[in-house]
Amino acid sequence: MAEKKILIAVDLQNDFIDGALGTKEAEAIVPAAAARIREWREAGAEIFATLDTHEANYMETREGKKLPVPHCIRGTEGWQLNPVIREALGDCTIVEKPTFGSVRLPELVREKIGSGEGATIELIGLCTDICVVSNALLLKAAFPEADIQVSSNCCAGVTPEKHRAALETMASCQIEIL
Repeated sequence: MAEKKILIAVDLQNDFIDGALGTKEAEAIVPAAAARIREWREAGAEIFATLDTHEANYMETREGKKLPVPHCIRGTEGWQLNPVIREALGDCTIVEKPTFGSVRLPELVREKIGSGEGATIELIGLCTDICVVSNALLLKAAFPEADIQVSSNCCAGVTPEKHRAALETMASCQIEIL
């Protein structure tokens, strides 16, 4: 049986790259992330892209009160995928998520890989210490027999220190850090 391969591109949206919550580290990963996406597409992998998605009432939500920076508001330029990433993704499955981790994502992945045995799931994206780690842990719980990995040079955290801490946390949970 051929190995099943899934690539998850987490929240590579304008607001996290050069918009409301952007960082120079996030900007720096775009070329490597786009190259990784193209590499996995050429290898025949299933590609998923998550979109952090908030509504106009974001500032009234629990998250908005804790992080009072409007970002990824549905339909805005900041909500859109970075254009270089969008081009690399081509035709992929888009998963909107209203919070850090998507409980729907493992359900959609299960449709492609069943139990996950013999599968490889790789995550790239933003932010390592919030949405990447959240989705990686949800996927690890859903697919304990899958090879779950994170490409560290295709991720960036809120700060370089938080990026490194998140990678250490994921490694502690048997997620392979590349």
